[in-house]
Amino acid sequence: MKKQILFFLLIISAGTFAQVRNEIHIPDILGYKTLKCDFHMHTIFSDGLVWPTVRVNEAYTQGLDAIAITDHIEYRPHKADLSGASHNRPYEIAEASAKAKDIILIRGSEITRSMAPGHSNALFLTDCNALDVPAYIDAFKAARTQNAFIFWNHPGWDAQQPDTTRWFKEHTELYSAGLMQGIEVVNGPEYYPEAQRWCMEKKLTMLGNTDVHEPLTLKEGEHRTMTLVFASERTSEAIREALIDRRTVVYLNDKLIGEEKFLKEIFHQSIEILNTEKTTKYYRITVRNNSDVPFYLHKTSHNPDLIYFRDYTLEPHCKYTITVKLANGVTGGDVNFVITNLLAEPDKGLEINFPI
Repeated sequence: MKKQILFFLLIISAGTFAQVRNEIHIPDILGYKTLKCDFHMHTIFSDGLVWPTVRVNEAYTQGLDAIAITDHIEYRPHKADLSGASHNRPYEIAEASAKAKDIILIRGSEITRSMAPGHSNALFLTDCNALDVPAYIDAFKAARTQNAFIFWNHPGWDAQQPDTTRWFKEHTELYSAGLMQGIEVVNGPEYYPEAQRWCMEKKLTMLGNTDVHEPLTLKEGEHRTMTLVFASERTSEAIREALIDRRTVVYLNDKLIGEEKFLKEIFHQSIEILNTEKTTKYYRITVRNNSDVPFYLHKTSHNPDLIYFRDYTLEPHCKYTITVKLANGVTGGDVNFVITNLLAEPDKGLEINFPI
């Protein structure tokens, strides 16, 4: 009897431990809430290997605010075991669990076609079954009829673009018809600089998602690929509005990828100035990085009479004192550096000018 009770307690303890939430610390900016989101994942209802509620549990423990389960419409290798299940079924199964864990669950599907146009996700659907039609353009139109937000998945995927990442005439047709509103700049661990350039040029929303199929486990200190959405409130409707307005940044490993105005705000809101001191010989500032993001600073063109670091790293949740020496009677000026892991342009860091 005692062994049975002990075993029962161990099961409860293991379940409790597994549901500990790892909060992600990235500041709110510009009056918006910074929501951590993943809009591309799969379950056994297409070619994934987990039940839909597992995706909710992963999202909760890994600090997300919102997810979309986007099982393939056209590719369902487990179909024989699903007893003719509706394409809406993953959402229906996950809905109660998401509500209980305060995870915003967005109904979505993946339109899975050969290149071109390749694979795309449709979010905020009311009926996924309507996308199950022969012609890809009709699937896109069916999604748009439901006021969906549609984005192009993994444009640089080797299986469909083995040589170069190309934009096809079919993409121009979808874009011109309002049937493409965003692109995955990051899919899983893969970053597509070309996609970031297209988003900048064509005013499309940048997204980064896991596209996870197997159970998603993280090592200590890791986070999953995600889209940071700057929403007016923590609701599905506000997320949709933010996606349409292109208020996103992609978070991949130690990189943030997005528009300059958002990256600058994240940096400035992450760095707390604790103390400043100025004499005729130096300017000294003590700062703390309150976010989970490291910032890698590299000196750019500058006044040679302002003597400061060549390279400097502000690690997450650490305090630093930085000294700028003042030479030859100079009394001030700009400290210029680039944050190499904040990509405001393809493979190019964010430039910062800090006046003293």
